[in-house]
Amino acid sequence: MLKQSLSQKLLQKLSPQQIQFIKLLELNSLNFEEKVLEELLENPALEKGKEEDETQDNPEDFSEYDFDGEGEVTPKETDNSADDLFDLSDYTGDDYGGVRLNDSYGTEERESIPVESVQSFRENLMDQLGSGLHDEHEEILARQIIGTIDDDGYLRRPLKSIANDLLFSSNVRTNEEELSRILSEIQLLDPPGIGARDLQECLLIQLEVKAKKGNTPIIKLARNILSDHMADFSKKHYSKLIKKLDVNEDYLRESIEFITHLNPKPSGVGNEGRKTEYIIPDFIVREIDGELEVSLNSPNMPELRVSAGYLETLKGFEQAKKPDKSAKEAVQFIKQKLDSAKWFVDSVRQRQRTLILTMDSIVKFQKEYFLTGEETSLRPMILKNIADDVKLDISTISRVASSKYVETGFGIFSLKHFFSEGITTKTGVEVSNKEVKKILKEAIDAEDKSAPLTDGKLMEILKIKGYDIARRTVAKYREQMNIPVARLRKEL
Repeated sequence: MLKQSLSQKLLQKLSPQQIQFIKLLELNSLNFEEKVLEELLENPALEKGKEEDETQDNPEDFSEYDFDGEGEVTPKETDNSADDLFDLSDYTGDDYGGVRLNDSYGTEERESIPVESVQSFRENLMDQLGSGLHDEHEEILARQIIGTIDDDGYLRRPLKSIANDLLFSSNVRTNEEELSRILSEIQLLDPPGIGARDLQECLLIQLEVKAKKGNTPIIKLARNILSDHMADFSKKHYSKLIKKLDVNEDYLRESIEFITHLNPKPSGVGNEGRKTEYIIPDFIVREIDGELEVSLNSPNMPELRVSAGYLETLKGFEQAKKPDKSAKEAVQFIKQKLDSAKWFVDSVRQRQRTLILTMDSIVKFQKEYFLTGEETSLRPMILKNIADDVKLDISTISRVASSKYVETGFGIFSLKHFFSEGITTKTGVEVSNKEVKKILKEAIDAEDKSAPLTDGKLMEILKIKGYDIARRTVAKYREQMNIPVARLRKEL
């Protein structure tokens, strides 16, 4: 028998306006500008440009008319009418007349710094193949293989899977042997090593190309190392290599140096699938007479406002004594667009306030660093420090710090650069872990590469300098800086 029961739940849900604000807050300057332009295109009730003088001088022009539930426009009788569909005064006056995105936040021309330049190599490979292909069938196979090559130049998809791809996508039948033959032709192209299936094959292909120009004893030894002793070479077990190959240390050093000059990423480019990205600082921090000034970097952003033309259209419905169904639908459509425009302007204004408030707090916290530019001047700072200072949630501060950059007098930095954990020295002074990482890097850079410093020895160096941290913490910081363990840093 079906049993029915009642239950109560307390749920916390975000309103559409809050969701819109959160999404805008996460965007950097470039993406935010794109979002504003997209909104201007999609919503005719949102306009750019300064308010007309007439509208500014008479903000009450559209505030004395109300809409009832039937779509009728009538003079406003009371300000608290609960039956009104909406109040035109919600969209007029100083609060919703517009929001400036540039005038108050700095007018200097912003910098666009390319992060990477992306260059195609796949078309170049097809051009090199040219007449080397016998028929259209081989061209299809070659295009499939070249298109499957990763952006670093490696072919990591198995030939059997490529054969299946061709069958399902193009109804072209082939086998691993035929694909292997085409791949061998591709691997002869420039740059050497293109189309290799792993690092060992990539380096061996490059050695074969160099051997054609002169097969020296060094190249022969290098080929022997890569083909038969790759595991020992990759783990830098040099003593084992000397014993197995029966060579002296100097001879092995020359061969290893020759191998290290080969290219492990034969394509020579980064991720071809991505668009070229640009760093556009979201904030500008300038020192003026010993004081720091924070501004938003948005000189190209238009001023936003709710459309006065749409309000004029609503006013026109007052003359319709018996509005038909289409008039009611028009009223609903206009209300929807006006609400959307108003919410967007509100969200943009709130975004600007939150960004400036957060950046002001970061600058106040790291004032010495912004004045000097010295890495050692960075104070330990976590998201909670800023959240407590500006009385906002930690998740809000996290969204502000995400993908945002600030331009200073000594460079452009990610906001995440200013957040770090704290470490207490033997003297009781709390310093940023960035200072410890800097000491670790300097010690590793200055070490004897034939006998690299272990994590234990690095820990001892830090203790001598007053930083009493555990060996596992040293290992954590070393990994964060992408520095390998001592054994892998060893050189002959």
